Amino acid sequence: MTKTDEIEDTSAPLIEHLAELRTRLIHCVVAFLVGMIICFSVATPIFNFLTNPLCEVLTERGQDCGLIFISPQEGFFVAIKVSLLGGFILAFPYIGMQMWRFVAPGLYKSEKNAFLPFMLASPFMFLLGASFAFYVVTPLAYDFFLGFQQFGAEGEAVADGATAAPLSVVFQGSAQEYLNLTIKFIVAFGLCFQLPVLLTLMGKAGLVSAEGLGAVRKYAVVGILVLAAIVTPPDVITQIILFVVVYGLYEISIFLVARVEKKREEQLRADGYYDDEEAEADEDLMREFEDDK
Repeated sequence: MTKTDEIEDTSAPLIEHLAELRTRLIHCVVAFLVGMIICFSVATPIFNFLTNPLCEVLTERGQDCGLIFISPQEGFFVAIKVSLLGGFILAFPYIGMQMWRFVAPGLYKSEKNAFLPFMLASPFMFLLGASFAFYVVTPLAYDFFLGFQQFGAEGEAVADGATAAPLSVVFQGSAQEYLNLTIKFIVAFGLCFQLPVLLTLMGKAGLVSAEGLGAVRKYAVVGILVLAAIVTPPDVITQIILFVVVYGLYEISIFLVARVEKKREEQLRADGYYDDEEAEADEDLMREFEDDK
């Protein structure tokens, strides 16, 4: 066999993988487009569902639930954004399956058994975070924002002082701005709820440890506070809720990583690869390092 033949033989599997990757990506794009078209055909009911948190708050205040279009093309772009979000949600199970079918042949059986639960947990945690944002956080945020309106009990204009002219400040929101803010809530909380999945997977791979996560807890608190200030509107209630939730998920992640480490240690000990003396020496070294800090 010549050197050229050896190069061609070794490059063939790479070309096959690239061809398979292209096929998987095409399938994912087609699934996303199909889901987007389906959601576009029912964009109005989906948008009406997304307005429920706002409408409930307005109803409690005795106001009609009404949003406006401030430009002729705004209605079309609202339908497109609803279709993008809905299409991705509808197509995600199929996209996840395509990703798994591409990666799975290159994994050992033990790696498949370790990775598959995280593939299943990721969409579940995203939906859990999105639901928490939609049903809990969003109503509280809109109730806070709408508290700055100014009108009388019957909707009349009110005057601030004896000489001030009557003034009425009533919410007349843009449909597109409302949708942007609601999607921001949903996506932000959905991604934040991925924290236990990500850290547990990193712990499974040996990239992080429960002791290490606990040692940087004070830095994590600062990072979570910054994250809450960035991804939420400037109201204290929403920021506190996001901070409490994400910090709770961080503590849950430490617990899950500790369980992963315990199972790994038990397996290594059963296989005869775990050295208790060496492990104790590493723990003593880590304690000395923490004391020096």
